[in-house]
Amino acid sequence: MVRIDDLALFVRSAALGSFSNAAREVDLLPAQVSAAIKRLERELNIRLFARSTRSLRLTAEGEQYLPYACKVLQTLREGRDLLHQEPTGLHGLLQIAAPSDLGRNLLLPWITEFRHDHPNLQVRLYLSDQVADVFKDPVDVAFRYGVMDDASYVALPLAADNHRVVVASPEYLARHGRPRTPADLAGHDCLTFVLRGRVYDKWRFYLDGQRQVVGVSGSLTSDDAEVVRRLAIAGEGIAYKSWLDVCRDVRAGSLEVILKPYRGDLIPLHLICPHRKQFSPAIRQLYERLKTRCEDLQQDYIDQFDRPGRAG
Repeated sequence: MVRIDDLALFVRSAALGSFSNAAREVDLLPAQVSAAIKRLERELNIRLFARSTRSLRLTAEGEQYLPYACKVLQTLREGRDLLHQEPTGLHGLLQIAAPSDLGRNLLLPWITEFRHDHPNLQVRLYLSDQVADVFKDPVDVAFRYGVMDDASYVALPLAADNHRVVVASPEYLARHGRPRTPADLAGHDCLTFVLRGRVYDKWRFYLDGQRQVVGVSGSLTSDDAEVVRRLAIAGEGIAYKSWLDVCRDVRAGSLEVILKPYRGDLIPLHLICPHRKQFSPAIRQLYERLKTRCEDLQQDYIDQFDRPGRAG
């Protein structure tokens, strides 16, 4: 069977007129190139070069064979280049992990729309409030809140200025009144979230550069962030949620932002990937689309809270 490397050395030797020059190009010894040509000649059962101590020229059979050898190598190069080109349409399997609330209420319609635009793409969506391990879990990318300080993976920002906000339904506020300061939360039913056995009942607020931490309590706690949101909409209490998780509810009027002079924790949203080389065309296009959508929602936040000197 003809070896591709031997074929390539034959073509370069013919072009350069020397085994030594061909060997120098690929960091081989002239004797190694000569051995490759002899191997090719045995495989073809013809003589390709007429050799002498001072010259090297193609035989008639070598002249006849050369264009076919060039064509074979060119075809292989074109095939290699094709494999490294981005396909005209997205395809394959894309596995995504996201927090439950964010995934169900914000990402799901966006990802569904994205898949409709690329019908050959399969999407597997994992929604959970447990933090996905992008190195161990069967996911390609994950959506994650918080400041990313782990250099072992790549984090692309989607919403760099996303904060937590305090929200309640109009019905709850009509029954129980509207808190004016974080300290007023002590007299209200606050909906808390629990993760890995820890209850997140310390809510942080920032005003004019000063931080205030308030302990809250209530009769309802859940380990599902989506449940906390639904309880707030149902009028069961006050919630401390990511703006992205409740922005549509605020726009629809089912929740109202309270304590507006105070900023909650900064929790930027990122798209996490184990390594930049794993950024497939599908991941890159999904990221660009979702970044634009999140920027629109961040503008809604600015409209709600754009007051000088309030950032925490």
